[in-house]
Amino acid sequence: MSSTIVTGLMAYGMSGRIFHAPFIHTHPGFKLKAVVERSKKKAAETYPDIISYDAVEDLLNDEEIELIIVNTPNNTHLEYALRAMEAGKHVLLEKPAAATVADVKLLFDTARRLNKHVMLYQNRRYDSGFLATKQVIESGRLGNVFEVIFRMDRYKAVIGPKSFKESKEMPANGIVYDLGAHLVDNAIALFGKPLSFTKTTGIYREGSEVPDYFNFHLIYPNQLNVYLTSGLLIAGDYPGFVVNGTLGSFVKNRTDVQEAQLDKGMMPDDAEYGIEPAGNEGVLTLVDIDNQKHTELVPSLKGDYNQIFEAVYHTIRNNALYPITEEQIAWQLELLEA
Repeated sequence: MSSTIVTGLMAYGMSGRIFHAPFIHTHPGFKLKAVVERSKKKAAETYPDIISYDAVEDLLNDEEIELIIVNTPNNTHLEYALRAMEAGKHVLLEKPAAATVADVKLLFDTARRLNKHVMLYQNRRYDSGFLATKQVIESGRLGNVFEVIFRMDRYKAVIGPKSFKESKEMPANGIVYDLGAHLVDNAIALFGKPLSFTKTTGIYREGSEVPDYFNFHLIYPNQLNVYLTSGLLIAGDYPGFVVNGTLGSFVKNRTDVQEAQLDKGMMPDDAEYGIEPAGNEGVLTLVDIDNQKHTELVPSLKGDYNQIFEAVYHTIRNNALYPITEEQIAWQLELLEA
C-alpha cells in the first residue's frame, strides 16, 4: 500500500473548496484524486488533474480511493459515511456526525466491524483564538477558573436557501447542530463531559421553522460554569472567548483568519497562513497580592487546520489515536439532541 492516501471529496461547495481540498492538495501524505460535482464543474479550475464524478456512487466505486471526505448536507452525513465504509473507505466526516447519540453509536460500531476509521472534522479546535484561550487556561495564571463564555454569532435575518439547515423536517437542522457543534466541541475539548447542563433555544427570525438562538449552561466540578451562546440575530460584536478565574480574566475576540485566507485562494502551506494581524491580541488582566490590576496583551497563536489532516494521516497509516474521540462525539450529540 502506498504511503500516500488517495482521497476523494463528496462535494465541492464552500466546505470542499475552502476547508478540505487545499489541505489534501498541499499535504504530502495525501493525493486529491476526485470530487463529486453534480452540475457545475469548478474543482478543475484550481486542481486541473482532478476527476469530477457526476454521482456519489462513482466516487465510492473508485477502487484507488482510500479516504472519503463526507462534506455533504447534515441530513446525509450518517448515510454517506456508512456507505463509504461499506465500500471499503476510511471516512473524514464533517460535523455534526449525526442527529442522535444512537446514530453515533451505529457509526462507530460500523467502523469497528469493517476495520475502518471514521474521524470527525472539528476544525474550530485549531482556530487561533481557541488555541490562545486554551494556552491561557492551561498556564494556571488565572487561578481557579469558574466561568467560561464562548460565543459564535451571526446576523442573518433572512431564511437561508439550504433546506437541510432551515427545514424542521430535516434531521440535525438549525443553529444548534450547525454552530452549536463547534462550541460544544470546544468546551468538551477543554473540560470533558459536564456533570449536568441546561439548554435554551429560541426562534426569532420571521418565518423560521428551526431554532436560530441557543444557550447552553454546562456545569463542571469545582463550580466551573461554561456558557455557550449563538444567535442569527446578534448585531453586536461580542468577544468570542471570555474566561474568569480567581486571579484574573482573559478576553479574546473571534478573529481567526484561516477561512478568509482560504476563500481568497491562499494555500495552507503559505508562510502567512493562519497568522492574525496585529491588533487582534487577547487581553489578560491579572490581580496581584496588593489587589492591583495588571493588563497584558496575549498574541494569538497560529491557527492551523493542517493539524486535522496530519492527525488523519497518522490515524490511517500508523493507527494513532485520533484527537476527536468517539466518546467526545457522543457527549456532543447528547447535548445537541437534548
